[in-house]
Amino acid sequence: MQTASQTKSRYKMIPYEAASPEVKEIYDDTKKTLQLPFVLNWFKCQGENATLLKGNWSKLKHTLMEGKVPNVLKQLIIYNVSKERGCQYCAHAHGIFADSMSSMISEEDGFKATEQMNSPSMPTSYKMAVKVVTKAALYHSDISDDDFAELEKAGFSHLEIQELMAQADLVNMLNTIADVSGIKIDNELLETPE
Repeated sequence: MQTASQTKSRYKMIPYEAASPEVKEIYDDTKKTLQLPFVLNWFKCQGENATLLKGNWSKLKHTLMEGKVPNVLKQLIIYNVSKERGCQYCAHAHGIFADSMSSMISEEDGFKATEQMNSPSMPTSYKMAVKVVTKAALYHSDISDDDFAELEKAGFSHLEIQELMAQADLVNMLNTIADVSGIKIDNELLETPE
């Protein structure tokens, strides 16, 4: 969480125009993969260190954007953990991403995934995944065999459960970098219509 006295990132923000060729290549990949016309502040605060940015982007890209578990569910998990932890940057960004995919969950008029996580329109399997993976992210030592059994009972395969649990690790990295760096929510995300 940002303090009132904190007005800028603790890390140097590297805009696209000032980035090295290697960092520009990573920035371009983030925009293409995330289908965004701009580079998120989360990446720009790492733009001074191409090695760090490359490693963190690779982890994020492969864990969040690939695999068998639907991206909308992964986004909901990251949104929920971030909200519970109080990471405003990640809760805001991933809430927008999850809500933009709400029609993949329900075609109900006005359905917004982040606002209707407990509604009857939300699949029971999604509710269980969000609950268990949030627990794994916030209280990993409390995860038990029963939690894995609940995910299996909800219909997730062993590979999907492993992929879901990887979101707990990913969101911890995302939240840590966002909070430690002190980045602000991107202006472009603030302008996103509700």
